[in-house]
Amino acid sequence: MNTDSSCLETRKVYRSFLGKLLRNYLIGLLLTVLVVGIAIVPATLSIAPGEYKRLAFVLLVSLVSMGAAEWIFFNRHIRSIREGIAAGASLDVLRRAFIQTQRLPLLTVFRILVPHQLSFSIPALLLTAWMLHEGLLTFPGSYILVAALGALLVAGMHAMLDFFLTTAAIRPMLIEFKMLAEKKFRVELDADDHVLLSIRPKFLVSGILMGTLPLLLFSLAAHIRLEQLDGGMFQNYWGWAGLILLIDSAFVYMGARLITQDIERPISQLYDAMNEIKEGRLTKVQNVYSDEFSKLVTGFNMMVSALEMREKESRAMLDSYFVTLAVALDARDPYTAGHSLRVAEYSEKIGRLCGMSSEELAIIRKSALLHDIGKIGIRDTVLLKEGRLTDEEFDQIKAHPELGENILLQIEPKEVMAPLLPGVRSHHERYDGKGYPDGLAGEEIPVLGRIIAVADAYDAMTSDRPYRRGMAPSIALSILDEGRGSQWDPVFAKVFVDHMRKQLPSIPKWGA
Repeated sequence: MNTDSSCLETRKVYRSFLGKLLRNYLIGLLLTVLVVGIAIVPATLSIAPGEYKRLAFVLLVSLVSMGAAEWIFFNRHIRSIREGIAAGASLDVLRRAFIQTQRLPLLTVFRILVPHQLSFSIPALLLTAWMLHEGLLTFPGSYILVAALGALLVAGMHAMLDFFLTTAAIRPMLIEFKMLAEKKFRVELDADDHVLLSIRPKFLVSGILMGTLPLLLFSLAAHIRLEQLDGGMFQNYWGWAGLILLIDSAFVYMGARLITQDIERPISQLYDAMNEIKEGRLTKVQNVYSDEFSKLVTGFNMMVSALEMREKESRAMLDSYFVTLAVALDARDPYTAGHSLRVAEYSEKIGRLCGMSSEELAIIRKSALLHDIGKIGIRDTVLLKEGRLTDEEFDQIKAHPELGENILLQIEPKEVMAPLLPGVRSHHERYDGKGYPDGLAGEEIPVLGRIIAVADAYDAMTSDRPYRRGMAPSIALSILDEGRGSQWDPVFAKVFVDHMRKQLPSIPKWGA
């Protein structure tokens, strides 16, 4: 029942869509062909009353021919759209219908300028030429060429009107296809950043058509009228009219170009800012506009502010999550309480002293907080043993970097944890290659691992253990200094040692 109701609603939207297309076409036809045929032609041509009937017959035959051609091409253009509303339409059929609906405004322009124009003009020209030959019409034969040009101008005006009317008419149909794809296939249909017709040619062509076609049409009508009234005046007519048309075209082009640039500028800035956001950089747009774009930019900046607030909250929550994990890990052993937090602070300090970015410092801190997370997988009898460890027990302890990496690999989203893995796995590697778990040496060891190794060693040496008291900071720093280039990275160890020695008076001594 629900499916039947959905199909009925889709068909209702489709019927409304067809009705709008037909209405738009008739509006364009009435505003162009019939208005020109009824208002301009009689006022321009001085012909016998009987000839009007023959011209009306020509117009009627041409309209029938045009209607037949329109119907053929229109059905061809909406065929895939009609297939898209069928109850059993597949995703590919829906996608084709969606794309075809987007193309419909351009197809409308093609239909009016080619089959519409040719199916109207060719019968009209042939019938008029025959009637002139038979003496049924008496006006000059040159008027046929003028009429052909006039018909082309009128078709251009009609195509421009129908383009924008069709652009508005297709929107409900596009929304319906998107809803169908989402409901039936859980897929979102979109244009994939594909622009069928960009703003620049749309505005330039429309502006030129609006500014020049009526003037050209007037010039043709004036040409006929002046030729009938005053032959002498007519001799210099096209030199004068051509100058006016040239000035008008230049003015219209510049105006359309300036309007286009005025609209493209904020759109381009918003698009660039959205790309920045897509790359993870929250960027606001300078609001220097005094039209509706000012509201749009203000709304965009409000959205960015909300995203910044949300990101701060998410970052704070994530940091709290890491700290909670570190504290929970350290709580297993009262002698290592606070170890992960201190290692994180020391590691972050090394990164800051080396001029690393805020993003890199955040990764260093998180990785250092979780560097011993693998110890969760080690039994208490081994981890909390107060005496000397056996070789087998020490091998279990040495497995904690790999265990930690495997634990973090199970956490979603994986892309958040991925930058932390090198530090967790490699913080017990030695610069001389004698560390574990991979026996890496020198620059082979990830930067995170080399930084955390220095911080971890310093905190381990200065902290109390069941089997020994913590060393004095000065002694631990001397050991780090002596081990530069062998156990620890020479650069990171030196930076840390030099900085901490300057702080020695404020560092609590062993036994204090």
